[in-house]
Amino acid sequence: MALGGAGGGGHVRGRRRARRRPLSEINVTPLVDVMLVLLIIFMISAPLLTVGVPVELPKTEASAVETNNEPLSVSIDRDGRIFVGEGEVAYEQLLQRLGGEAADGSAPATERPVFVRADGRAPYQAVARVMARLSAGGFTKLNLITDTAPDAARMAAVAAAEAPTGG
Repeated sequence: MALGGAGGGGHVRGRRRARRRPLSEINVTPLVDVMLVLLIIFMISAPLLTVGVPVELPKTEASAVETNNEPLSVSIDRDGRIFVGEGEVAYEQLLQRLGGEAADGSAPATERPVFVRADGRAPYQAVARVMARLSAGGFTKLNLITDTAPDAARMAAVAAAEAPTGG
């Protein structure tokens, strides 16, 4: 003899199926996932957007320069070749090319800062010629770009120790 208990499989009258109400909360987990992926993509791609001429910058103790205008970039590689942006330019055409590069800016070409990025193994004469040419062309905001030395304090101590003493 079988008795029907409370947990039986029979149909019970009066019991209604629970109605699902619409969810009124926003699930932010997918939003956070997408934002983190975009952040990683931009963190990886941002350093790749810098000037593309590979130069090995000399190390110094100087700090970074802050500027409001978009700077013009002149690079000198180890062989003494001159580049404006990423394109190679002849020494004689340097001022004309910089004037063309600066034409899209709001400030006059000679008012915009010029960043000179020279390879540490570039001939000193090539760097000096470019700096002199820019100065003679009216550019007054010339900046020589270098890397900051990671152990600048140690280098300064070594230089002070090697300096001849007067005595």
